[in-house]
Amino acid sequence: MWPFTPSNVPVIEAKRAERARALESAGVDSPTSDHAQYFGATATQIVARIQAGEWTASQVLEAYIARAVFAHSKTNCLTEVFFERARKQAKELDAEFAATGKLRGPLHGVPISIKDQFEIEGIDTTIGFTQWANKPAAKNADLINTLLSAGAILYVKTNIPQTMLAFECSNPLWGRSLNPYSALYTSGGSSGGEGALLAMDGSALGIGSDVGGSLRIPAAYCGVYALKPAHGRISYVGARGPVSGFDGVKSGAGPMGRSMDDITMLAKVLFGKQGAQRDVAPAPFREVEIPKKLKFGYYTSDGFIKASPACKRAVLETVDALRKEGHECVEISLPDTSIATNLFVGLTSADGYKTLLSHLGPDKKEGALFLVTLGPRLPWFVRSIAGWVLESVVGDKIFASALRASRVKSVTEYWALASQRDAFIRDWYSQVWDKYSLDGIIAPVQAVPQLPHGGCDNYSALATGTFLYNILDMPAGSLPATRVDPTKDAITEDWAKEEGHGSKVFEKGIFYGPKKLYDPELSKGMPVSVQVIGKKWEDEKVLGMMKVVDDALQGSHKDRNFGPGAWDRYQASLEK
Repeated sequence: MWPFTPSNVPVIEAKRAERARALESAGVDSPTSDHAQYFGATATQIVARIQAGEWTASQVLEAYIARAVFAHSKTNCLTEVFFERARKQAKELDAEFAATGKLRGPLHGVPISIKDQFEIEGIDTTIGFTQWANKPAAKNADLINTLLSAGAILYVKTNIPQTMLAFECSNPLWGRSLNPYSALYTSGGSSGGEGALLAMDGSALGIGSDVGGSLRIPAAYCGVYALKPAHGRISYVGARGPVSGFDGVKSGAGPMGRSMDDITMLAKVLFGKQGAQRDVAPAPFREVEIPKKLKFGYYTSDGFIKASPACKRAVLETVDALRKEGHECVEISLPDTSIATNLFVGLTSADGYKTLLSHLGPDKKEGALFLVTLGPRLPWFVRSIAGWVLESVVGDKIFASALRASRVKSVTEYWALASQRDAFIRDWYSQVWDKYSLDGIIAPVQAVPQLPHGGCDNYSALATGTFLYNILDMPAGSLPATRVDPTKDAITEDWAKEEGHGSKVFEKGIFYGPKKLYDPELSKGMPVSVQVIGKKWEDEKVLGMMKVVDDALQGSHKDRNFGPGAWDRYQASLEK
């Protein structure tokens, strides 16, 4: 298996063998027909059926265990597996309900998967680093305690990209996760294992996190739902990361699921729940009344990389569906989004990624980190010459400025970037929210629906579409709108001539040439999602607007096919 024997190989082999034994403990190779009723139900429906005495927590759990094993066999989405602990918990919930007739909480009996970075007592939190293996957590992350108190059943943790600063889900310890709709594509990241598991109904609900799109990107790639709340709504204590203390761009936890009702239910449980460090605003979930007529702004190009025909169509079809329901939608112009890109790159690269990469030890650095970490490794004169060539010869000022931003900085320079970030946020409110008087924004998640394996190596800038809203610290959700259709989503001369081009270098590589990333024939039938964005502290309104969008799309596209059972229905359609 290994051409040589570095010190991490025994760790890798031992951890993977441990996972294999845990998966075997499921006692099933594939789900049975009886299991389908359970994993074909939403989390909301599971709680209702248990409360009605029709199902038990143990019955539900066994179905999701079987389905998780199946999903992992197709996508390699799991890391830590602890079925026996979950079975014990389910039996306790069943006994409690039988004795009292009352649910423990709003998530009673719901199997919930957890992104690997969240600490669970007695279980490793490796986030793909072999050096972090075999060091089980001493206590639970705060949100884990909240979930358990609400009656949730935890049974698996899910895979992530190495360092989590990438959106291809692969690391040396656990391997590469695949997109459930095509093995040629990644499931995204950094909550990529969550996206794949949920898309195949291997989990009823999931917990991920987001510092630059890590919830929204995998949700989009896999055709599920996710919300990135604004910072300070969900406790992040006990979320392990490679750069502890970094706050230039706020990271936070958020819900992932297979329906809007489900992620809203999870938000109700988690919002405002104080942890050990009082790290969240004392603002529990607030019921809000969504106006009957909403005003949405929309755009199809973020100014950095123009949206592909498929992603543009997803936005325009969403707008059309909303207008049919009586909502107002106006196309908007954005402030210079390259500023946000340069801020994200500048802040995250301030120490030259020294801290981020210090945890690799004997692990080989994944290719997805190549472009991300390239800038600071270049001598200043090479970076200067490359920037000049990109701007003056190639004519790509956008790429040139991003390259110049990726370098080691002094404390003074770091503070200046933080000040520029705050000014950018103020300008955005003035030039977008106030100028257009919007309730929300509809936008592409990325310029492409999914990324083929290896695509992140040179095109990590695709994440501009999502980390824009991390810089702005605004709540943003991702929901599936349509699927790739080669007859509608081919690149045409008209599309090529449209305004909105950003980086010439990135767009040429993504859309043209023998190694192009966007290929609607190859990605036929893959999910295409949109973002719904709102103002800070309006997380509940964003969830409400996402529900409005979801209902409008379903009303206008009866064959949309997302939610529980979507993967099975899609596979059945391929066999016809």
